[in-house]
Amino acid sequence: MISIATARAAAARHGITFLMGLASGLPLLLTGSVLQAWMTDAGVALDAVGLLALIGIPYTLKFLWAPLLDRFELPFLGRRRGWLVLTQLLLASLIVVLALSDPGFAPLTVGIVALGISFFSATQDIIIDAYRREHLPEKELGIGSSLYTYGYRTGMLFASGGGLMLADSIGFRATYLTMAALLGFCMLVTLMAPEPGAQRPAHPQSWRDTFLDPIRNFMTRPGAVWLLLFILLYKLGDSVAGNLTTPFYKSLGFSNAEIGATVKIFGFWPLLGGIFLGGLVILRIGIYRSLWWFGLLQMLSTAGFIWLNHVGHSITVLAAVVSFENAAAGMGTAAFLAFMAALTDKRFTAGQYALLSSIMGLPRVVISAPGGILSEAVGWDGFFLICTLAAIPGLMILWYFRQWRDIADSPKR
Repeated sequence: MISIATARAAAARHGITFLMGLASGLPLLLTGSVLQAWMTDAGVALDAVGLLALIGIPYTLKFLWAPLLDRFELPFLGRRRGWLVLTQLLLASLIVVLALSDPGFAPLTVGIVALGISFFSATQDIIIDAYRREHLPEKELGIGSSLYTYGYRTGMLFASGGGLMLADSIGFRATYLTMAALLGFCMLVTLMAPEPGAQRPAHPQSWRDTFLDPIRNFMTRPGAVWLLLFILLYKLGDSVAGNLTTPFYKSLGFSNAEIGATVKIFGFWPLLGGIFLGGLVILRIGIYRSLWWFGLLQMLSTAGFIWLNHVGHSITVLAAVVSFENAAAGMGTAAFLAFMAALTDKRFTAGQYALLSSIMGLPRVVISAPGGILSEAVGWDGFFLICTLAAIPGLMILWYFRQWRDIADSPKR
């Protein structure tokens, strides 16, 4: 029987996890779709607006400076909260600077400030990922990953949908100031949160040790290369397929309004439901078995696009396929994030998790790029069949290394 005090402590931990997820998701689209809309309205040339995609580079390179956040500690609030408060303060300050800028008059300045926001946003992600790993008990990593992702998606929704609606009524400048204030609220959460008591690494003997120790530590474990390969492959098919879904919908005759209402708005709720349900299932059957079952669901959901291709223009079938795909992706993401967290050594949490999450993002950022060439060569049926089959190598690795259940579901230091 769980005591009231234990239940309250767990609720407090997961409330912090959700709000930190919101803080992570909030800045992402402030330098993406919202900034694109502001610069377009300000009359900035389309080629310059297109270059905003480069602002996301820090998210793919964050593993380069993550080890510094493991090794060094500021003289206030502890290793995690000290860095997090400083990062959030700088992040909110740069959002205010961006709000007071004029993209029509000085687009280059706006781009530089946005790049700074992206850098500190990626740094915030590093620290929050490490905090979640160290703050949550092993058995709560699954539900914690779900609530973090839930908060992350909520923050993205606030910034994108909420930000664009606010911009229509109060203008972009006031909208960005509002988002900076919301991030200030997240800073209060950081100040009130407890500092996790993780084991600290020894003081670095050299800069080389600072950056190599997390990698050495990870690579000494049995099957380390296979673990990295699994992280690369687990969501490969899902990521490559998702990169081209909008052109696919358009090819079937769906309008922008139909895609927006069905895929973006209606499909958002099955995604959140899948994330939350995934966390509950992980609590019951563990991370390893959840990875297996959710991976199969992701594979089947990708095959659903083949069905949609044969049915053609049908809002009902579109809603069904998108709901299944989003729910399966949400469950798979919850288990995957929990598994990566379980892999990290608490002495090198920030560096190792940043490395693993960067590898996880490769299919979405790099491998998906030639997907358009593939779809033109083999057609939509062939493309989605290949994406479906692309899930098999990751599942085979997971099945072969059944001993990984000891990594995922057993208590560690």
